[in-house]
Amino acid sequence: MAWPCGRRWNWRKTGGATVPDRIDRLRAKLAGEKVDAFLVLRPENRFYLSGFTGTAGALLVTPREVFFLADFRYVEQARSQCTRCQVVMFKDSLHELLRENLPRWGVFRLGCEGDYLTYKQFATFREKLEGITLVPLYGIVENLRQAKEEAELDIISRAVSIADLAFSHIMGLLKPGITEWDVALELEFFMRRHGASKNAFETIVASGPRGAMPHGVASHRVIQPGDLVTMDFGCQYQGYHSDITRTVAVGRSPDAHQREIYNLVLSAQRAALAAVRAGVKACDVDRAAREVIEGAGYGDNFGHSTGHGVGLAVHEEPSVSKKNENPLEPGMVITIEPGVYISGWGGVRIEDMVVVEEGGCRVLTGAPKDTLLICPC
Repeated sequence: MAWPCGRRWNWRKTGGATVPDRIDRLRAKLAGEKVDAFLVLRPENRFYLSGFTGTAGALLVTPREVFFLADFRYVEQARSQCTRCQVVMFKDSLHELLRENLPRWGVFRLGCEGDYLTYKQFATFREKLEGITLVPLYGIVENLRQAKEEAELDIISRAVSIADLAFSHIMGLLKPGITEWDVALELEFFMRRHGASKNAFETIVASGPRGAMPHGVASHRVIQPGDLVTMDFGCQYQGYHSDITRTVAVGRSPDAHQREIYNLVLSAQRAALAAVRAGVKACDVDRAAREVIEGAGYGDNFGHSTGHGVGLAVHEEPSVSKKNENPLEPGMVITIEPGVYISGWGGVRIEDMVVVEEGGCRVLTGAPKDTLLICPC
């Protein structure tokens, strides 16, 4: 079955944003694969290609048709949101619908999301779809999602703005005597009150020695005078995410060592931001931050990558790591978030979201960071 590469659909609304037809770009990718159709189950990919916001359903893309496969619970929603798809309802199981219809639709080699399906799911599909060859494909839609369209950037910018507002809000409340849990709850409630649909991830609030844990989610520890507090949080807005980290001092002026580590991390972040531009390898951006921290003798205390992509998933490609030699492209949205973590002492991380551009990058995050802020302000 031949995949058309030049034909375009009309423009349409997807997830509230006007975007060019992504199905065409997917078909162009699939033209190089030996498959008759591609089955999409990953929620982010399903939304990206159809605008469907429900929690269950499948998209089947063939060279000439796009089918949305849903059970009774989601048929009406699919008909409303997936206006360019043929909505097909299944009564018993997706496997049964596919077994009965794939041959009729001319599909004998079925592409699937090899990096999303579990082994059990893959084995079940292979067992149930007798006579159909299942072909795992990797990163097909995820690669399309890396460079954002203008409408996507507008939504992401709004998600970032909500997180910025939340940071300003919490700076007026953060003080000794409250718990990390109190801080996390206030951040989360504030973002929801200002339009977020949910948190981007479990909020990290790590105070004092707990700051040595890069992913130290909020606990019931009471924040003490003199603590550094690292807050890593974000929200989902219209399907897209924000991700911000700031470290602040609480209760009294930071000591010399706290300032030293903060300024070191800030210098590393600035070096990485200066390295970001279209055409630069992701690993070179990571190296720019890492060399600053290693040069100060804290290389072993920076054990994670410098950043990651953000979009429909809060962690997506590209990875800004020493292993990723792929060049950055215009429109990619990435984080830059170096950190230093010292067992028994604490840690510092500073994270901004940026858009990759031809001559550099545009920083989306607006929360202040140029000096180690002291709370309460």
